[in-house]
Amino acid sequence: MTIRFDGRVAIVTGGGNGLGRNHCLQLAARGAKVVVNDLGGSVDGTGGSISAAESVAEEIRKAGGEAISNGADITKLEQVEAMVADAKAKWGRVDILINNAGILRDKSFAKMTMDDFKKVVDVHLFGTANCTKAVWETMREQNYGRIMLTSSASGIYGNFGQANYGAAKTAMLGMMNVLHHEGAKNNIRINTLAPTAATRMLDGLFPEAVAALMGPELVTPGVLYLVSEDAPSKTILGAGAGCFSVVHVYETPAVFLGGAGATVDDVAANWSKISNPAGETSLDGAFGQTGKFAAAAAAALGVELKS
Repeated sequence: MTIRFDGRVAIVTGGGNGLGRNHCLQLAARGAKVVVNDLGGSVDGTGGSISAAESVAEEIRKAGGEAISNGADITKLEQVEAMVADAKAKWGRVDILINNAGILRDKSFAKMTMDDFKKVVDVHLFGTANCTKAVWETMREQNYGRIMLTSSASGIYGNFGQANYGAAKTAMLGMMNVLHHEGAKNNIRINTLAPTAATRMLDGLFPEAVAALMGPELVTPGVLYLVSEDAPSKTILGAGAGCFSVVHVYETPAVFLGGAGATVDDVAANWSKISNPAGETSLDGAFGQTGKFAAAAAAALGVELKS
């Protein structure tokens, strides 16, 4: 099977460099019409220039594809809405949104200013929300949409000096989980990427031998699958060095400790049982946890639950 994107219109934020550039080029090579969005700032989010986005768009056009560049600041909803309007004016629709743009302002939490915390969260979380909101109604009307959010192992697993970045990146999981349910009836599928690659955002952090294995182009095949017609939904895909994995969030079985009579001492005494991973499962939604706890309590108390 050969996956193609003929007739599809894609918006890629942060498309002027690194991962985003490769996402744009590989989408276009498979037939997509691409909006290359990039504010063109530095890694810490300062400055701006349309040149990086235009360079990628021109590269696509020279190869026979269709692309336009866009310099919208994704933290400003009105600019994002104008970008979506431009795409629809030119091509009539928006099928794919890849939320890739990001910045870094790394410091230990003790030394980090709240301005730096807020700026990173604004770009990653609110920027992603702005772009997703701007395409949401169009995708509902089309009964078709593929949206990718970009998370990070720094958020999922933690990394020193990145409380701001980690908080914003882990927020992608919550956003995906909710929008998966809200978009399902309109054939909108939403997934999250957790990539690792040798890009300018991580310049100098990898040993040379490791960096040689971590080209950003090696992540993009997974991205294209997540925004393809037959994509899954509510999936966290790890990707790097040509390797791919799926990340799951699991919950251990419910341990009933007596209801209203339970105390903190009971929790402490049963901690090894509560935290035992045997029998852990991945839940489909928030009420899955509610149902699990209610069923365990009812079984312990001999209460019959009516459906």
